[in-house]
Amino acid sequence: MKNYILAFFVASFSLLIAQTTDRTQSSSMVVASTISVTIGGQFPITGTFPASVTERVDQFVSRMYNQSVERSLRTATDQTMLEKLKKELSDYSLRGIILKRANGDEIILDLAKFRIDGDFKNNPYLKNDDVIIFPPNDIEKNFVSITGAVNSPGKFLFVEGDKLKDLIELARGINKAYENVTKAKIYRLSYDGENSQIIEVGINDEFLLKRGDQIVVLADETQRKEFFALVLGEVIQPGYVPVTKNSTKLGEVIRQTKGFTDNASLIRARLFRGNSVTTLLEKQYGIKIDEKLLNNDRELVDRIVNYEQAMMFRMSNLVEEDQYYFQAENQYRVLNEGSAIDFSKISDENSEIYNFIVYPGDVIIIPPKRNTVYVFGQVSNPGHVKFVEGKDYLFYIEQTGGLGEYAEDEIMVIKGGSRNWIPAERNIEIEEGDYIFVPKERIKSFRTLTMELSGYFSIIGSIATVILLIVQLGK
Repeated sequence: MKNYILAFFVASFSLLIAQTTDRTQSSSMVVASTISVTIGGQFPITGTFPASVTERVDQFVSRMYNQSVERSLRTATDQTMLEKLKKELSDYSLRGIILKRANGDEIILDLAKFRIDGDFKNNPYLKNDDVIIFPPNDIEKNFVSITGAVNSPGKFLFVEGDKLKDLIELARGINKAYENVTKAKIYRLSYDGENSQIIEVGINDEFLLKRGDQIVVLADETQRKEFFALVLGEVIQPGYVPVTKNSTKLGEVIRQTKGFTDNASLIRARLFRGNSVTTLLEKQYGIKIDEKLLNNDRELVDRIVNYEQAMMFRMSNLVEEDQYYFQAENQYRVLNEGSAIDFSKISDENSEIYNFIVYPGDVIIIPPKRNTVYVFGQVSNPGHVKFVEGKDYLFYIEQTGGLGEYAEDEIMVIKGGSRNWIPAERNIEIEEGDYIFVPKERIKSFRTLTMELSGYFSIIGSIATVILLIVQLGK
């Protein structure tokens, strides 16, 4: 029994010694794997910091940047200071970084390219006493830029030795949406800014760039875009309909929606076109348009209306009395650049309406049949009256209780589709959705009559004075 107890204590002591030794060795290994790395140049934080031998440059730089940002943003007291700090902290370049080794070696690193192509030659492991120096980020003067048929056009810090292929790589390569991309133009401005040299090269050429070069990768603009028209209302399948740039016919668009429902009012159907269709539809129909179809706002609409109005007035001879009516008409024109189309003939493939060209951004609204005629103005009970085929305007006035005491004789029929005002007559055809307006006879008060008569008497008095003067001069 004693031997068992002794063996147990010996085993426990041996295990304790082993664990202590492992911890000591682990601590020694951690200390041995920690190195010192110095950051200098234009970077949010500079100085000497601990790093691990398993860290690469990009990992270490990212860690130090995040620590710097976290520490700095703690001091921000308002949004303005926060935005200013963020801007200052991001003012450094990932290109042209110099890595100095303790043995005197110097390596030029491009972390921007590494983050695109993953080539570890631009992201080596760190060594003890490495020094990482960031270059001045003067991108306004030391730059090269690239636009055209690339994925990410932009402006980059120029690094000595940059070639055309380097900039194409920084722009994330040629955009595959473009076809037959083989050439680029280099626009090279002279030092005094007075002269420009244009150099055309192949995109695969080993062309050496200079500071300030502006590169355009050449390609015809692709027209393979997301073109849509929008059809709303009484069609079987309403929604976005893909169209071509300028050759899709209205009949084909309606066919894509599977045609009209039985409740479609073709008389009042409209096609809207133009920059301000979003505002018009929101106000008139309560419809919000997806931004992929149109991208406008109310301020833009107001600017368009005001600009158009100023242009119209500039060379006009309108008197003040005419301007108010013209303003209303011009605003309607700008807000409603649609077409008054007779959709009832769209089934005929040879008709003008079927072959009407629909453009991207057009909105077609097919409203439901109202099956009513709206009567308002000087009638007893204004409102909707059920539409009855063949009935004249007097029938609908009777349904609302007849004319009021002060009703004027000049009754108007306002057509539901065109909003055209037509003097009411027995032979005028009333259609569903039409309006009948009964104006009010103007009742003049004694004060109004007195003011009008005084004006007339004033004019007569002036004429009499002139006549009297002429007579006296004639004597």
